[in-house]
Order: sequence, then structure tokens, then C-alpha cells
Amino acid sequence: MLYYNINNPVEKVSLFSAVMRSVSENTGLYMPETIPCFPESFFKEMHKSELSETAYRVTQPLMTPDIPDESLKLITENALNFEIPLKRLDEDIYVLELFHGPTYAFKDVGARFLAGVLGYITQSLNRKITVLVATSGDTGGAVANAFAGKEGIRVVILYPSGRVSHVQEYQLRSAAPNITAIELEGDFDDCQRLVRTAFADRELNEKIILTSANSINFARLFPQSVYYFHALAQMENGDAPVAVSVPSGNFGNLTAGLIASKMGLPVSRFIASTNINNSVPLYLETGRFEPHPSYHTISNAMDVGNPGNFQRMLSLFGNDLVQVRNVLAGFWFTDEQTREAMHELYKKYSYIADPHSAVAYLGLKRYMAGNRIVGIFLATAHPGKFPEEVEKATGVKISLPMSDSESVQKSEHFKAPDDYNFLKEFLYS
Repeated sequence: MLYYNINNPVEKVSLFSAVMRSVSENTGLYMPETIPCFPESFFKEMHKSELSETAYRVTQPLMTPDIPDESLKLITENALNFEIPLKRLDEDIYVLELFHGPTYAFKDVGARFLAGVLGYITQSLNRKITVLVATSGDTGGAVANAFAGKEGIRVVILYPSGRVSHVQEYQLRSAAPNITAIELEGDFDDCQRLVRTAFADRELNEKIILTSANSINFARLFPQSVYYFHALAQMENGDAPVAVSVPSGNFGNLTAGLIASKMGLPVSRFIASTNINNSVPLYLETGRFEPHPSYHTISNAMDVGNPGNFQRMLSLFGNDLVQVRNVLAGFWFTDEQTREAMHELYKKYSYIADPHSAVAYLGLKRYMAGNRIVGIFLATAHPGKFPEEVEKATGVKISLPMSDSESVQKSEHFKAPDDYNFLKEFLYS
């Protein structure tokens, strides 16, 4: 399998090159040259497989022979050693809980898979790898946990000052000595811009081995396709048409779902549910993509004004707006509406949701109001990661089951200006 640069489709590279580079010199993201489609029999038998087995079967067509089958099986077993349950709230509404991993957020799936892939690659290298990451919330904690203590791998995480929750920042600082958390004077888009600049810097990349654990790296994004398969395998509604609502910020999670659909997964409609950082829902409405500075909200992991995976998502449909609209609906919601949804979920279903999951519920409700369909919304973070907002909306006090060992700051941490030269010098060190 070769991977092409969506900014220059003539450029094609191997899986290892796509993973190690993350983005091309012209900042183009990589996508597989072809996306294989599973036969109908695969979906009929899917409910018989364990999660790690489903993960192996879904990822195998795009990962082997570059990663041998036995190594890939080990990667999927280690990455997905926790539950991803589908819970039924009423006759037609389900919630897929993606927060049962070690950092209580859906990012654990992709981060742990990528850590396994990079661990396999580093076996043949004699140089240290630097993993550079921008985070708006949960990515940083998941990556820090997945790569903690990994031999030969240094992780540098940029996060916007004052724009992540206390729990999210806590997870960044308590991982391991090979993790550095840089608190940037800027927003997530500034963090993402510095990361992209670093990958486009030829001089830097000639001196250090630099890769990313953001969803710009295909090996971080793609394994998220697995839980869409796993969700449908757990459904009880037979052949009913299904819609899936995805709380969206940088759009890696949704892109993974669209890839699953291209692989044959029978989802009738995907729903891009966002907060007021609504550039993609507005694109679906107007046909114009107009990125904007990110706005701070209570669903902070989705505070992305210029989604990095937007072009990758469009590439799946040949940049054809009509095709995109046939598969994808989009809605956006305010903080006030998000809090009301959290309250409604608790009062109506006795279900406690974090703000991001509540946004996904709102998007599903909006779509189901005009369509007869069975719906799934993704619960992407444990409500205990946002205790103040949960208590404000529901009256319930909730916390994470964190161990005493996590309370010790183990990672390097410092504040830094929004200055690429500063970052470059640090990466050289």
C-alpha cells in the first residue's frame, strides 16, 4: 500500500515514510492510495469478534506487509485492552463510550496504536525519535500516557495556556521524564501552526527524526475507524439505517468514521457536531470553507477554527461538495445549549455526559428530528474530566478514579511564547 500527498497526489510514499514524516514538505497530509472494501460476510460475522480481533482485521489491509501480521496483532492487543461499550438510552438512541482507556478519552485508541507502530519502527533505528504534538485537550494526555517511558522516543507536547481543563493539564505533567509539556502563549491553532512549520522545516528534519502523534499522522487517525465497526457489531436494531454523531474539532475522529464507511461499514449518515467553532457545519450549509480564529468554549477539545483534517476529509469525496453532503450533515451549538443537553441527558436517561459528548447528542437529536433512523452519538471523554461543568449542569459531583502515583509531576514543563524559532531551538536540544 502506498500513501499519496493530498496536496500533490503524484507524490507517493511507503507506510513507514507516511508515519515518520506525518506531513509532506508542502504540509500535505497523507492518505492511502486505495481504501479496500470488506465483503458483506465480514459485517455479518463482526459481532462474533473481540475488539482487538476486529482492530487487527480492520487495520491489516492498510498496515501489512509493512508491519507483519504477528506484530500487528500484538499492537492491536496492547492498544485496545479496554472496553468500548455501546449503551442503549432508548429505542432509537445509543451512546458509544470511548473513555474507558487509561486517560479516560477516545484519543487513547489512536495514541496507543501509534505508539505500537513507532515502537516497531524504532527497532530498526539507531537514533532517537522526537514526537511533536499539538493538543486542544485530550490528545496530549493520551499521547503522554501511550509514549511514557518508551525507549528512544522523546515527546514534545504544545498546549494553549489557559485553554485545557485542570485534569487535562494534570495528565500532561504526570506522565514520564521523556515527555515535555510546553504551555504556549496562544490558542490551539497557534500550536498546530508551529507543529506544521516544524515538519515543513527541511533543515530541522535533516538534523532530527521528527514525527507527529496528532491526527495529521495517518497511523494515529486510522485506528479510530475500528470503534465504528465495533459499535455496529453491538447494535440490536438489525438492519435499521444508522446515523452516527461525532463531536468534532480537528476532524480526525470524523475522518476515521468516513474511512470506515468507504471500507463498507453500513452507516447511512455521519453528523459533524461542533461548538461555535463551526467552520465545517457552515461549509456544509454554504459551500464555502472559511476558517476563523478558535473561540474558547466549555467543550475545549473542539476549539479549532481551522481543522487540520478538513482537506483530508474532502479528499475522500474527490472534493465534491454534493458527495460530501450526501454522507455528512453538520450542526453547531453554544455553551448554553451544551449545558442544557447535559441536564437533559441526566434527567431523561440518568446519563452523565461531558460537554463534548453532549454536543454529539445535540447533533444527533437535531438530525433525528427530520429523519427516521437509529442513532449513535460518541461519548469521547469521561465526565470526570470536566467536574465543574458536569456539576453545574446536573448537580452531580463526579471525579476520575486517578491513582496516587499520577499526582506526582514527572514530565518536564515550562511556558513558552508563540515563536517558532524558540521551538526550533528547543527541538535541537
